[in-house]
Amino acid sequence: MNAFPKDIGWIEVVCGSMFSGKTEELIRRLKRAIYGKQRVQVFKPRIDNRYAELQVVSHSNQKIVARPIERAEEILQNLRPDTEVVGIDEVQFLGPDVVPVCEALAARGLRVICAGLDQDYQGKPFEPMPQLLAVAEYVTKELAICVVCGNPANRSQRVADSQERVVVGAAGAYEARCRKCHVPSPVEATPPQNLDLFH
Repeated sequence: MNAFPKDIGWIEVVCGSMFSGKTEELIRRLKRAIYGKQRVQVFKPRIDNRYAELQVVSHSNQKIVARPIERAEEILQNLRPDTEVVGIDEVQFLGPDVVPVCEALAARGLRVICAGLDQDYQGKPFEPMPQLLAVAEYVTKELAICVVCGNPANRSQRVADSQERVVVGAAGAYEARCRKCHVPSPVEATPPQNLDLFH
């Protein structure tokens, strides 16, 4: 991480696939801010209740207290006047309104730290992450380890039986996969052979 700006707010985004350590990194940054005696508030989408209702919890069982919300604008409505740092987990579930909310927080001079998936289970950009990445001052892309071949993994393979774009889950519903081992859909389970994309 580069030196932090002075006297302005900014946005940090931690993105990557499932099991890449996004939430763990979010919690690490937030706890460092707390140790530095900064006033921190943490928010998470209400839909993500996998481990706890009132906490952000990483797959490695690290935890921090959080307020569950339905809509991005609830962050502004519930912001305390003395808050200096705002953390948002699973930011992709809050929809396009989260981008102007994050920008408004940064414009007020707050440090905004977001974590979320940058691709859906098909390997497509997960809106609104592309827009959030574009306006952020700091972007960190975390990689997992492919469960098939052991290479660095940046995609989330859904192994649960569902075609819905949003299926909240963890181990048993998703696996980390690399570009080569990721299968976007059942139709594409067998990749075409001898395809020369650059001919």
